[in-house]
Amino acid sequence: MSNGTRRLLQGNASCVHGALYAGMRFFAGYPITPSTEIAEISSRELPRVGGKFIQMEDEIGSIAAIIGASIAGSKVMTGTSGPGYSLMVENIGYAYMSETPVVVINVQRGGPSTGLPTKVSQSDTQQARWGPHGDYTAIAVAPSTVEDTLTETIRAFNLAERFRTPVTVLLDEVIGHSRAVVKIPEEGEYEIINRVRPTSSPEEFEAFEMTPNLISPMPAYGEGYRYNVSGLTHDKYGFPTNRADEIPIKLNKLRDKIVNYVDEITKLRVEYMDDADIAIISYGSVSRTALQATSIARQAGFKVGCIQLCTIWPFPEKEIKALCENCSKIIVGELNMGQIVEEVRKVIPDDKEIHTLQRYDSEILTPRQMLEKLEEVL
Repeated sequence: MSNGTRRLLQGNASCVHGALYAGMRFFAGYPITPSTEIAEISSRELPRVGGKFIQMEDEIGSIAAIIGASIAGSKVMTGTSGPGYSLMVENIGYAYMSETPVVVINVQRGGPSTGLPTKVSQSDTQQARWGPHGDYTAIAVAPSTVEDTLTETIRAFNLAERFRTPVTVLLDEVIGHSRAVVKIPEEGEYEIINRVRPTSSPEEFEAFEMTPNLISPMPAYGEGYRYNVSGLTHDKYGFPTNRADEIPIKLNKLRDKIVNYVDEITKLRVEYMDDADIAIISYGSVSRTALQATSIARQAGFKVGCIQLCTIWPFPEKEIKALCENCSKIIVGELNMGQIVEEVRKVIPDDKEIHTLQRYDSEILTPRQMLEKLEEVL
């Protein structure tokens, strides 16, 4: 597909074209509803740009393959849904510990277990934060439209490459299977970030050196730089360590390279919040419902505002607190039993009312339901 064209795309297709624009050249995956189109379209489009596609035997093999391809120098992605994401989390932890940039698309469906393969959910939200065992600092983004899916996938690749870490894109079934007209961006229209390459000689190279911004240069295998890659806690050369003076250095680096740059990572979309007395906080496909309900309420004379979380993790605590400072009531809408509302409660003062609007029966939240909730809290 040539850049600059406008095409009617499914959300899953928009995801692939965003990945290709960002420079994805390797995809390994295993078919699982409702993400299968991501693998199908990647298998067709990657060979056209000199990339590689592999259908693996399962999701564990899929994420292992993209970790290897990333270490070899490629920009990489895999796509899955809830049960597959559960299988991937151990190797997501491996990518985190080995500082390997990978992008994982989770097109969420109902769960737990096999759950509801063809129905919508946002119930993997906390899993994206806490999936791997041990102390883990996650980056996860959440598109709310088909067009968002393209641009947020680009951003996910930029974040993975910038911070040398795994990044999860939390789609949901409604966004993945919706269709809309999307403009494929021209070359240069969006900034593309690539991992930093080493400038030292191979003899002087320290694979996990402590740089001022905590991001170590990353060579591709085959460029003459030799280093050890391990999921074991390791020193600056990549070799396992049990030393009490070295372990916190590594773990602090993994955390601080993200939390020290949280302002660069977090992103919100805000509508009608300048004079809002009531704020609706949402993400993913629920944001479309919230925006329509907010517009209708505004037309009726109610001071309602809308906050869409584009970055889920790290949670935008500072921004939410500031935006809701003058609101007396807050509604949190999500397609689960309440996975973001507790994060909101942590940062909002006790003198403000926080109301939940949750649906987990496999159907979408409608604008009518959102308006009924508004009437209830007014």
